Amino acid sequence: MPPKFKAPRGTFDVLPEQAAQRERLLRAAHEICGRSGYKNIATPSFEDTALFERGVGESTDIVRKEMFTFEDKGGRSLTLRPEGTAPICRAYVEHGMHKLAQPVKLSYSGPFFRHERPQAGRYRQFHQIGAEAIGSDSPLADVEVITLLSDLLEEMGVPGVELRLGSLGSLEARAAYLDELKAHLRSRSDELSEDVSERIEINPLRAFDSEHPGTQAVMEDAPQLLDHLDQADSEHFEEVRQLLSAASVEFVIDPALVRGLDYYTRTIFSFVCDQLGAQSEIGGGGRYDGLIAQLGGPDTPAVGWAAGIERILLALDEEVEVPAGDLFIAVESADQNSKAVALAAELRHHGLVVEIDLAGRSMKGQLKHADRISAAHVLTLSNDGAASLRNRASNEIRDVQPADVLDLIRP
Repeated sequence: MPPKFKAPRGTFDVLPEQAAQRERLLRAAHEICGRSGYKNIATPSFEDTALFERGVGESTDIVRKEMFTFEDKGGRSLTLRPEGTAPICRAYVEHGMHKLAQPVKLSYSGPFFRHERPQAGRYRQFHQIGAEAIGSDSPLADVEVITLLSDLLEEMGVPGVELRLGSLGSLEARAAYLDELKAHLRSRSDELSEDVSERIEINPLRAFDSEHPGTQAVMEDAPQLLDHLDQADSEHFEEVRQLLSAASVEFVIDPALVRGLDYYTRTIFSFVCDQLGAQSEIGGGGRYDGLIAQLGGPDTPAVGWAAGIERILLALDEEVEVPAGDLFIAVESADQNSKAVALAAELRHHGLVVEIDLAGRSMKGQLKHADRISAAHVLTLSNDGAASLRNRASNEIRDVQPADVLDLIRP
């Protein structure tokens, strides 16, 4: 007997009844982003490995531990994309988007890949939606992208969502703070996790989101970056807060908030959901004003976010009913197949969901199948040219002309 195969560990199949939930979410994201002028972009599923090493940061867990990297037949190192911002910035530079009217506002969706320990809400292949506003350093851009995600989660009815807001300051301005934080960590290095201790010099901010009890105790009295912002960064953060309040977006300030990627500057934010337990973040992002220059483009400010599709649907924990078809056409014999095919094609061109029998069932079997797929109406074509239409909800049956079916059942 041939072996039975299963989806690889950390991946999953999206079955038709689950696809309906995703389609609802993607449709809502497309409409909400579109109303603010965001246009769709799609980037390849794999990129040059160096893009993520330079853009995401060699000291991050993503680059150090989680990327799926392979060598192609030409000897080039490629990586399945673990996140969406660096590829979009690469596309911005490659295609000269800095010549377009700024900011360039982009939205996206698709699969991403990280070699993580699979658990609820965390998979090795996962799907995200996101939005990026590239080419503006205004706090208005920060607030616009945050509002997009807030509106999406509200539109979907995700319960128990909280927006946490912070600031990392500009890269130059936070240098003095990082020296102070490093000194604090060095003074208590024997209490830190091995991972945090190894990264004191290259990425000390990661200590803030460590789950190691000893590290958490050390960070309780660590200096806070929000207390060390320079005037320009403080004014930017204050304006973001004022504008969010004006937009009626509720938030809490989180002084210990950090992000898992090195490119973030100034505003950072995280939407968390109390339905999700340990994996509580449902989406987040921030400003990344130095990334495009780091990738060889012009000095370009930018801000954006990504949200996990699986995490949003896990938080909703609801079933979305798969829409029923509009019509099933049953035939008394194969002599009526040509008529059924022609009528189905015409009605489909008018936007109706129409099915015909593809299995050579008897009339009884066809009617049973129509009930099984929950077709709203059943049209029966008889050999003598007669036709009858049944409304499954009311069980009303009436004789009809096939040419009149469209007007009789059109929503």
